[in-house]
Amino acid sequence: MFYVNSRAIIERFNDGEPEIVIQRRIKTDFSFKFELPGGRIEPFESLIQALIREVKEETGLDVYEIEGIETRIDTMGINPEFEVEYLKPFAAYQTVKGPVDSVGYYFRCKAKGELLEAGDETADIQWINIKELNKLYIANPLDFSDVERAGIKYYLKYSGVAEMNCGSHLGDEQQD
Repeated sequence: MFYVNSRAIIERFNDGEPEIVIQRRIKTDFSFKFELPGGRIEPFESLIQALIREVKEETGLDVYEIEGIETRIDTMGINPEFEVEYLKPFAAYQTVKGPVDSVGYYFRCKAKGELLEAGDETADIQWINIKELNKLYIANPLDFSDVERAGIKYYLKYSGVAEMNCGSHLGDEQQD
C-alpha cells in the first residue's frame, strides 16, 4: 500500500510564547506515540480538504488560516474531467525505509475552538510550548511516531518561531 498524508502544524502564541498541538495516536501499531494532527487523504480529496477534515476529527479545532494557501492555483474550468491543484506546503516527506510507504505534506496553520479530550483515534490532545516540545524531543525522540520524528525535527530547525525561542538546540543533539 502507498499512502498520501496531509499533516497540520497548528500554531498559536500563549503569553507571547509559541505553542503547537500534539496528540497521541490510539492504534495498535502506533499506540501512545506523539504526533501532529493529520492523516491520509481520501481519493480525489485535496490536501487542504484533508487537512481541515483531519484536524476537526482528531482535535475538534476548526482551521481558519493555512500558510501557503496564497500560492494555490488549480486547473479548474480547463478540462472538467481532470483538475489539478498546486500549492506550497511548509514541508514534504517521503518514507524511504520501513513498513509503510508514504509521502506527506506539512502545513503550518491556525485553528480555533476547544480541544477534544479524545478524537478520532487520538488522545492526550494538547497545546505544547515549543521549548517544552524541544526538550521532549531531545529527551526521547522515540516518544514520537516514526514519521513525526522527522517532521518535528524539521519544524524545530526551520520554522523560525522555534529558532527564536529554543536557541540552538533545535533537536540536533539527537540523531535519528
